Amino acid sequence: MITLCINQTSTDPYFNLAAEEYFLKNFQEDFFMLWRSQPSVVVGKHQNALAEINHEFVRKNQIPVARRLSGGGTVFHDPGNVNFTFIRSVEKISEVNFKVFTVPVVNALKKLGVEAYTTGRNDLLIDGKKISGNAEHVHKNRVLHHGTLLFDSHLEALKGALKVDLSRFEDKAVQSNRSEVTNISDYLPDPVSVGEFTEFLFGEIRQNYPEFQVYELSADDLEAINGLRDQKYRTWNWIFGYSPRYRFNNKVDTANGEILVSLLVEKGLISEVSVSGAISAETGKEISEALLGCRHDPEAAEAALFGLNTARTSEADAIQNILAGIF
Repeated sequence: MITLCINQTSTDPYFNLAAEEYFLKNFQEDFFMLWRSQPSVVVGKHQNALAEINHEFVRKNQIPVARRLSGGGTVFHDPGNVNFTFIRSVEKISEVNFKVFTVPVVNALKKLGVEAYTTGRNDLLIDGKKISGNAEHVHKNRVLHHGTLLFDSHLEALKGALKVDLSRFEDKAVQSNRSEVTNISDYLPDPVSVGEFTEFLFGEIRQNYPEFQVYELSADDLEAINGLRDQKYRTWNWIFGYSPRYRFNNKVDTANGEILVSLLVEKGLISEVSVSGAISAETGKEISEALLGCRHDPEAAEAALFGLNTARTSEADAIQNILAGIF
C-alpha cells in the first residue's frame, strides 16, 4: 500500500484540521503528515468548548479556538508544537491500537537521545511529564490517528489558555485530563531547532513505509480543503455550537450584593436563564428575556443586552457585571 507523506507548510489550524478530514474521506491511500499551527486551542469533538478554555485569556491574546474530528481532550498548538497524523485503511478496526502509531515516534525520539515512553493511555511522556496527547477517529474502514509533540512550545501560554473553572459547568461532555507537561527540546543532548526536528522526524518515520511517496497538494486539493475549512472548521456552529448540552452557574459580586446567574445552553444557544439575588425582579426578567436564544459568547450577549430598556440606572453596573459573569 502506498503511503503519501506530507510535511505541511500551512500554519492555519482550521486548514490543517480540514486537511485531515479531506484525506481521510477522499483517498484510498494511507497518509503520514507533519504539521504545525499558529497559537490556537483545539478541543476534542465531544467536548464543551467553553468549559475547556480560559475564555478571558484566549480572548485577550486573540488565540483561535478550533474543534477537531477526533475525541479526547483539549490541546494547545503553537509553532513549537509538532503535530503528526497517520491515516490508514484496515480490514478490521480492532487491528489498530495507539501503539501502532506511537512506537515509530518513540523510536525516532530515541535516535535523538530522548527516552520517551507511553503509560498505556493516549499520551507520551519523558521523565513522568507529558510531551504528547493522541486521539483517533474512525471513518468506515479508515483510521485517523493524530498527536501532538511539545518540542519547544510556549508552556506558560498553554497553561494560561487551558486554565478553567470547571465548577461553573454541569454537563456530560468529555473532560480533559490535566497533566504536567514539558518540552522535548529540554532533553536533547544536542540542541536542534524545531524546523530541524520536523525535518528529522519526517525523514525517519517515512522510512517505515517501503512504498512512501512525498505528496504535494494539488490545486484541487487546496480548493477542497479551503472549502471544508470555511464551511465547517471555522464556523461558530462547529466550534461552539457542537458542544453538548450544559448548564452554566456563576455568582457575581456587586456593590449591592451577590447576583446568581444560571444558564441552560443547547447547541451553543441559551435556552433557559435565571437571574436572582441583588437585582430587581423586573430587571432580572428583562435580562433573561434578552438573553434567551442568544449564543453563549461575549459578543452576542453584549449585543443582546445593549440598550436594555431600564430606568433603573442604579442597576446599570449590575447588568455589566452579569455580562462578565456569564462566561
